[in-house]
Amino acid sequence: MGGWPFTRRAWLAGMAGTLAGTAWPTSRAARASGFPERPVRIVVPYSVGVGPDVVARSVAERLARQWGQPVLVDNKPGASGIVAFGEVRRTPADGHTLYLADTATLAVNPLLHASLPYDPQRDLVPLTLLFRATFLIFVGAGNRFRSVAEMLDTARRKPGAVSYATLGNGHASHVAVESLARAAGVQMLHIPFKDAGTLLSGVASGEVDFTTIGMNTVAGLVAGGKLRPLAVAARQRLASHPDIPTLAEAGGPPVAMHPWAALVGLAGTPAPVIEQLQHDILGALGTYEVRSRAEQAGFEITPSTPQALRERIEADVAMYEPLVREGRVARM
Repeated sequence: MGGWPFTRRAWLAGMAGTLAGTAWPTSRAARASGFPERPVRIVVPYSVGVGPDVVARSVAERLARQWGQPVLVDNKPGASGIVAFGEVRRTPADGHTLYLADTATLAVNPLLHASLPYDPQRDLVPLTLLFRATFLIFVGAGNRFRSVAEMLDTARRKPGAVSYATLGNGHASHVAVESLARAAGVQMLHIPFKDAGTLLSGVASGEVDFTTIGMNTVAGLVAGGKLRPLAVAARQRLASHPDIPTLAEAGGPPVAMHPWAALVGLAGTPAPVIEQLQHDILGALGTYEVRSRAEQAGFEITPSTPQALRERIEADVAMYEPLVREGRVARM
C-alpha cells in the first residue's frame, strides 16, 4: 500500500511485538496481588441491549462475583469504536479499564483512516477473543431473487443492478458483502442506512435487494414473512437452521462472514495483571451462564490465546486490505 500512513506489514509486526511478551496463563498461580483494587470498567462501543452488550454484561457479572468488586459496563457507541477507545486511552494502564474491541477497531479502522486517535499497535494489549457471529444473506419476502446464484448472475450481467444495505462505510456488513462481491467478480450497489430499523424496512419493502445480518436480529421478521434467507455465510449450515444452504451451496463463492469481538487492555498494564485478566476472563467464558446468554444473542463463544487473536487480526487485515486498495471500501 505505497504511500499509506498505515501498512499491513507494519500492523502485523507491531501486533507481534505487543503479543510476544504476553504469556498464556497456565495456572492460578499467575495472579496479581491485590487486583482489582477498585471497580473494573468494560467500555463497549455498542448501545445497551444489543448482542455484544449482552455478552459483555454476562462476563462482567461473572467476574464481579469472582473478584468481589463491581465490574461495570460503560456503553460508548459511535464512529465504529473510535469514540469508545478515546475514552479508554485516557485511563491508567492498570487493568481496571478494559475495551470490547471488534473487527472494525482492530482490522478495519486502521485501513480506512489516515489518522486515528488511537494506535492499535502502540495502545492495546490483546487478552482473548470473546465471540463470533455468523452473517446470513436476507432478501425481502417478495424479492425477485430466489437464490444467490441468480443474484450474482444479474450482478455479472448488469454491474450495479443488485443493491445491498449496510450501516455505513467500513461496517462489518459492508466489508463482508464486498468480500463476497470481490470473490465473485461482481460490482454491487452499496446503500448505507443510519440505523438498523430503517435498513431492515428498506430490505423488507424491496427498496434494497439484500443485507447481511445475524439470524437472531431478524428472527421476528423472518417468522412474520417479511424477510427470506438465501444463504448462510459459513463453511457449514447452521445447526439451528439446517434448511438454509451455505453460500457455496447456494451458488456463491465459499466466503465466510464471521464478525467477532475481543477483550483488550491498555499497553503498559503490568504483566501479572494481564495474566490474571486472561485467566479469569477465560474462566468466565467457559461457564454455562455466559455461553447460554451469548447463544441467545446469536453468538458463538470463542475464547482464545493472544496469539490466536493476533492470527485472527492478521487474516482479516489480509482479506480487507484489497477492498480498500481497489476502492470497494472507501478510505476516510
